[in-house]
Amino acid sequence: MKSFENKVAAITGAGSGIGRALAWHLARQGCHLALSDVNVEGLRETAEQARKLGVTVSEQRVDVADRAAVEAWADQIVVEFGRVNAIFNNAGVAQGGTVEGNDHADYEWIMNINFWGVVNGTKAFLPYLKNAGQGHVINVSSVFGLFSQPGMSAYNASKFAVRGFTESLRQELDMANCGVSASCVHPGGIRTNIAKTARMNDSLAKVTGQAAEQARQQFNDQLLRTTPEQAAKVIVNGVLANKRRILIGADAHVLDWMQRSMPALYQRLVTLSMRLAARFAPRPRNAGKASEATE
Repeated sequence: MKSFENKVAAITGAGSGIGRALAWHLARQGCHLALSDVNVEGLRETAEQARKLGVTVSEQRVDVADRAAVEAWADQIVVEFGRVNAIFNNAGVAQGGTVEGNDHADYEWIMNINFWGVVNGTKAFLPYLKNAGQGHVINVSSVFGLFSQPGMSAYNASKFAVRGFTESLRQELDMANCGVSASCVHPGGIRTNIAKTARMNDSLAKVTGQAAEQARQQFNDQLLRTTPEQAAKVIVNGVLANKRRILIGADAHVLDWMQRSMPALYQRLVTLSMRLAARFAPRPRNAGKASEATE
């Protein structure tokens, strides 16, 4: 696609963060929107502001882990709008904890949303994108879909899976020459609520030297540099340029370079830096309880 004007885009996780910023950025370009989230209040706020920009907007509570719900949503969009040209599989959650400290349920929970949510959205919308004759699948991975870190095995696994799935999809679409393409998005530190609302358990203290809440606060204070609005602009420009991989933020570019130039050595460097950080981190007074997040 060379333009989003008068196109129809579906966005998951549109109630806040990058999803909300994408909705507003696309609306300013004259793109009609079908928005979803599990956060109904946030979703309503996004939709109301988008309508003020003069485009048609629908909103629907959808749990992306529910395949039937995603399929029904895609069907509904085509009935309402007559077509759909882009699906932004943006909804996601985060989880922190060591492999030993995590339960099987932690991995199942995050994979159901971060990976299966992307699969569900892609497969539900792909036939409709092809029918439209012009379309794009945009799957949001992470810098942690390129670069691993201790204490993030569940999140790394889900985002690496999104990357592999999307890169394979893009190759298939290239071969089919069907008018539909795909891009994988790798944001670095974006100022959204995903870190604030992440599930974390105190096994994370083994690698950070901090209780879960302290680690969460440090992450927010030191690593979240790019605004959702900046991220949305980079993503949309990347889609219009038909990029295979869309990196967001200087941190994403640096970590991508490190992984590609030193795929084994970077792991040792990360381990060393985490050990030093844990050694000099303020010791937690009380172990915090695990907290939960939704999309």
